Amino acid sequence: MLCGLFSALIAVGAFIKIPVPAVPFTLQFLFTTLAGLLLGPRLGSLSVGIYIGIGLLGIPVFTSGGGFGYILQPTFGYLLGFYVGTYVTGALAASARQPSLKRLLAANFAGLLLVYLLGMIYYYVVANYFINQPLGVWPLILYCFLFPLPGDLAICFAAAGLGKRLIPILQKGVH
Repeated sequence: MLCGLFSALIAVGAFIKIPVPAVPFTLQFLFTTLAGLLLGPRLGSLSVGIYIGIGLLGIPVFTSGGGFGYILQPTFGYLLGFYVGTYVTGALAASARQPSLKRLLAANFAGLLLVYLLGMIYYYVVANYFINQPLGVWPLILYCFLFPLPGDLAICFAAAGLGKRLIPILQKGVH
């Protein structure tokens, strides 16, 4: 049930966006991070995988639509980054039964690093070699890293605070 809920939240997060050049700032990262923190690596990444699968089937849940052709969108790499980042965030957070705020922040930062790494590499390759919209390294860093970084760092802190409060509640509900 929680996997389905987080898949839906990630889809909603795609439409809560601030348009900036190249990569729109959305709340998807908030919900993928919370999925990792609250559901753990396996179920958290499963919820992201369900979201990606639904979008690739043609349901317009991505920021710019849906369908299998979305793979050639430069921003698709961020979706792959959400999947991997959610798994890593969940694994790092779940390595302690009652994770500290510091551990949750470190897990969130590690997940964010993977989202950026996969997203930026994918964006560069697709833009330059598949859709013929050349993009240099400096504009890539500016638009795909420096512009969204302050908001994503704020999300890391917010998700860690929410995780610190919600993890014990979810653990009580499981037992």
